[in-house]
Amino acid sequence: MARLVEIVTPQLSESVQSASLLAWRKQAGEAVERDEVVADLETDKVILEVSAPASGVLAEIRVPAGGEARAGEVLAVIDAGTVVTPAQPAQVATAPTPEEEPSQRTHSATTTVLPPSRRRAGRVGAAEPAPVCPPCPPCDAAHPRTDRRVPMSRLRLRIAERLKEAQNTAAMLTTFNEIDMHPVMELRKRYQERFQKEHGVKLGFMSFFVKAACQALKAYPLVNASIDGRDIVHHDYYDIGVAVSSERGLVVPILRDADRMSFAEIEQRIGDFARRANTLELRLEEMEGGTFTISNGGVFGSLLSTPILNPPQSGVLGLHRIQDRPVAEDGQVVIRPMMYVALSYDHRLVDGREAVSFLRVIKDGLEDPARLLLEL
Repeated sequence: MARLVEIVTPQLSESVQSASLLAWRKQAGEAVERDEVVADLETDKVILEVSAPASGVLAEIRVPAGGEARAGEVLAVIDAGTVVTPAQPAQVATAPTPEEEPSQRTHSATTTVLPPSRRRAGRVGAAEPAPVCPPCPPCDAAHPRTDRRVPMSRLRLRIAERLKEAQNTAAMLTTFNEIDMHPVMELRKRYQERFQKEHGVKLGFMSFFVKAACQALKAYPLVNASIDGRDIVHHDYYDIGVAVSSERGLVVPILRDADRMSFAEIEQRIGDFARRANTLELRLEEMEGGTFTISNGGVFGSLLSTPILNPPQSGVLGLHRIQDRPVAEDGQVVIRPMMYVALSYDHRLVDGREAVSFLRVIKDGLEDPARLLLEL
């Protein structure tokens, strides 16, 4: 006796109303086990696995691969009252022998097309030869010039939408400074082994910048605020988004209350974000909100860039490649590991003086790391 059980779209977040059904791992008529993953859903932030709520046979698929699904919508139906016996192995068709394919042998012959330079030139008059075109490159049948059209993923569509929203809405401006990374590099070199042994994670650069950003946001709170209509929304907490590159694209998980976290906690959390971004295990709630963002293009070799805001945030800090450069120090030219940093900000809310001063706090903290530890 049939007992039908519905497979429904799981609850999404407040900011995500629908998802795309990437693929069905089971097809109609196939047996499924309770809690077995049967489909993958893609939102504009993460990929969700949909599990079977009961064992039985996948009787009907209502939302096909590539279709849209809203929270609570029925994706498929399981017949939980049917027991499936193992199917007989499918017959595999054998390839025909050459004797069975005369037409294929006929069509396998190739035709050589001579370039214009080797064709017989026509004549306009008895003694007047027609102009001859310059030689064309030989035709390459093995590498045809083709175009491929594939749909954009929901993540890529959402990235495009938000970046364009930032450009269309905010009065975006970028200011720059440069930081001598020698003090931080020396500190890391001195304590790296002990830090790693104690906390099980390497001491990277990002924890220093997160700490410095929290200090700068406390000194210039408008950079941590946002605009909502005609109101300024002040955030009395510091949720720092850290841009992480994954195979699907850029995602920005959030360090909640980053100002209360230790260096080790920041490094551990960022390492966990990076790992789970590539295994598609980040949860929706881990990428919701955020009051400020840090993006490190330096890991890809970027020397300088103008990062784009993550709406409705009013500021984003761009980090870049560390490069040895000659600088003046006490009247002498010395070589120092320097990094350009960029702050893109919403000029509707943040003035140039505040933006420049914000970067100065970042610079002072990195060039004298003790100030970050002592919160000075």
